[in-house]
Amino acid sequence: MRQIVLDTETTGLSADNGDRIIEIGCVELLNRKLTGNNLHFYVNPERDSHEDALKVHGISNEFLRDKPKFAAIADELLDYLRDAEVIIHNAPFDISFLNKEMERLGHPPITTILGQVTDSLVMAKEMFPGKRNGLDALCDRLGVDNSGRTLHGALLDAELLADVYINMTRGQDALLMDLGDAPGEDGQVEVLDLSRFDLPVLRANASEAQAHDGVLADLDKASKGKTVWRKLEPA
Repeated sequence: MRQIVLDTETTGLSADNGDRIIEIGCVELLNRKLTGNNLHFYVNPERDSHEDALKVHGISNEFLRDKPKFAAIADELLDYLRDAEVIIHNAPFDISFLNKEMERLGHPPITTILGQVTDSLVMAKEMFPGKRNGLDALCDRLGVDNSGRTLHGALLDAELLADVYINMTRGQDALLMDLGDAPGEDGQVEVLDLSRFDLPVLRANASEAQAHDGVLADLDKASKGKTVWRKLEPA
């Protein structure tokens, strides 16, 4: 399965109001593994970035003056993305900009050539409801090193998002036995039934049990005696 993690930087927040793409970063995954076959462009947007956008990405208007316009990189980008699952954090934002660029060139929406679009922000909100789910917050939560991210950059952010996505979708891989990924007769990889094994039970020692009771007591005190296990204790 071919997946592309994609990010863009733009001159502002609204494609409909004339803001343009200034950078595109794409990272390729094959069977959930990084291939190194990445794609990266700086793009001349033919207009200046808003001051607030400059504070986010730090890409100066002068730096972009001699970069190719979107029309010059469109075919290479489309060939690279064709039929892939594209993973984007807050996908409607990036897709709106890409579609607007396609419209300027007289092309159909970019979604018509993609296999599918996966919004990692929607996934994160379902996994971590009520929490901050920006890229930096997810990196911190999932143990992804983002120490090099002082400003937003499309390729760096796509690389970080690839790590975040792999961590978010890892599931219970650690509980599956490695069978060398050899498919069975039906084409599916066999999952070993762990119930066949006699798994040891490691019981808590006295000090561990005492520490556990202390944690329960603190929780019970904090809830003013309303913890479920206290309510279920026999009279």
